[in-house]
Amino acid sequence: MLHGNRASLPVVSLNGMRPFALWLAVLLVLAHLAAQDAGVEPVGEEATFTLDVRVVNVLATVKDSAGGLLSDLSREDFTLSEDGQRQQIQYFAHQTDLPLTIGLLIDTSGSQQMLIPEERRAGMMFLQSVLRPSKDLAFLMSFDRNVELLQDYTNSLQLLERGLGELVVEVPGGGFHPNPTGDRKQTSTALHDALYLAADEMFRNQVGRKAVVIISDGYDVGSKVKLRTAIAAAHRADIVVYTIEYVDIQFPRYLGMMPGSGAGALKKMSEQTGGTFFRVSRRNRLAEIFRRIEEEMRSQYSLGYSPKRGLDKPGFRKIGVKVSRKGAKVQARDGYYADAI
Repeated sequence: MLHGNRASLPVVSLNGMRPFALWLAVLLVLAHLAAQDAGVEPVGEEATFTLDVRVVNVLATVKDSAGGLLSDLSREDFTLSEDGQRQQIQYFAHQTDLPLTIGLLIDTSGSQQMLIPEERRAGMMFLQSVLRPSKDLAFLMSFDRNVELLQDYTNSLQLLERGLGELVVEVPGGGFHPNPTGDRKQTSTALHDALYLAADEMFRNQVGRKAVVIISDGYDVGSKVKLRTAIAAAHRADIVVYTIEYVDIQFPRYLGMMPGSGAGALKKMSEQTGGTFFRVSRRNRLAEIFRRIEEEMRSQYSLGYSPKRGLDKPGFRKIGVKVSRKGAKVQARDGYYADAI
């Protein structure tokens, strides 16, 4: 259940999520126009757009062997496949200007109590920098034993700042984490539920570029859905997930856990959706990580294709994206559900 002043959203079946063809047609037209502004390399004759066009969109980030972003690639540098079968890239754009929708999800379980002030400051700096007035939208959610919508979709920085000001660590009660005093009182962290609800409820009717940024230590306790179900919802909503592991190094001493042992789930969320996993450290502060996420968002390549096999049969299909540049690494979602296109 997603709690908040603006919405109370139930956990619903993934089968209820079916974007309409009209949204996809609008997305394709917007992508085509944005690509013209950004410098498209057309493929064959100019495309004709109709309401029955069904296109799989893939946002890709490409880095060199040192982790630096590559921004000078052309369509010919990319190879795209679906279930091992090569596909024709029908539209291509770099630095896409499509509208951006961002969900900022922040862990407010007991283990995050000392980290909230910095998360507020860095999160606000990030939103101020990345949101374009009258074009982009953002929402804010917190999660502990429940998932709470602190601020619904808005482009108002004032409302987002107010929402960040409402970040409050839960009162311990349910789950397995002790609180920061060392008492064995319990608290829950519904990390999987947070991603699931953001994908299935908040992004269901959105078009354009969609991204989630999650700040957490990565430990999930008490979620109603499994990690694979949350990632499946992100695939269906076509979301790029950026995860930030932020651990209070004092807190794990009371758990008997090693810092970083909760990173596995965060890495899977990012790697399978085309995002990046980050870890906050003394050398890699939260504000710097937000800057890098913004830089990646502004350096994405947009690839689109109509599957050769058609989309009449449901199920998950694997996507492979490669580039010819030696040593380059591509970040892109690893697949999609045909019935969600």
